[in-house]
Amino acid sequence: MTVTWEELGWERLADGVGRIRLPGWDCTVGLVAGESSALLVDAGSGLAEGARLREQTARLAGGDVTLLALTHPHFDHVFGAAAFPDAEIYAAGGAHAVHDDEGGRAELREDAVRHGLDARAADEAAAALVRPGHEVRDRLALPLGGGREALLANVGPGHTAHDLAVLVPGGRPVVFCGDLVEESGEPQAGPDAVPSGWPAALDRLLELGGADAVYVPGHGAVVDADFVRAQRDALARRFGVSP
Repeated sequence: MTVTWEELGWERLADGVGRIRLPGWDCTVGLVAGESSALLVDAGSGLAEGARLREQTARLAGGDVTLLALTHPHFDHVFGAAAFPDAEIYAAGGAHAVHDDEGGRAELREDAVRHGLDARAADEAAAALVRPGHEVRDRLALPLGGGREALLANVGPGHTAHDLAVLVPGGRPVVFCGDLVEESGEPQAGPDAVPSGWPAALDRLLELGGADAVYVPGHGAVVDADFVRAQRDALARRFGVSP
């Protein structure tokens, strides 16, 4: 039986492209469905949430997710990745160090609990944390079948040292921004942020998507290029970065 994006609580952004705003931290997860492959953008904040996403995306895409792009190594974006055991996982260059390092996993676990994730769920997710099998140093095109592709672009550093964006070309391109862009609140700059590089990262993001693209923040409603440009300028002022 065919199911619509809206029936499962997803927002359709273009033909075969959509996203869901997850409860708790209003975190975006995106899906790009092609004829032969389905790409998920981020994986949620825990194994149970990841399992729910796996079930929903299989219904929407007509098959299991085969590709997973992690926009940056924060718990609310990566802790569900182990729920997709058959997916090839992509991340920005250097992100594997966070996944491989025992201290990095412990820090993700502590951050998750500090933000309200159940301690047992955080323990399970941290123990199961999956290492990305592919690192994107510049740009990488992923063919999805039927003439569709997704372009992964390492546009950071900014929100973290390892920020990946995903461009879906089309009549109106769609750009999944990760937490380089936030709409539902002021962009969060934690201890792993690179404030001096953040405005330039948004310049690269705007170059990637162009003036007419739909920009999908890591948290919050879909925005346009003018919003991204205004947030870039606000971050430059906030962090004292010259134009």
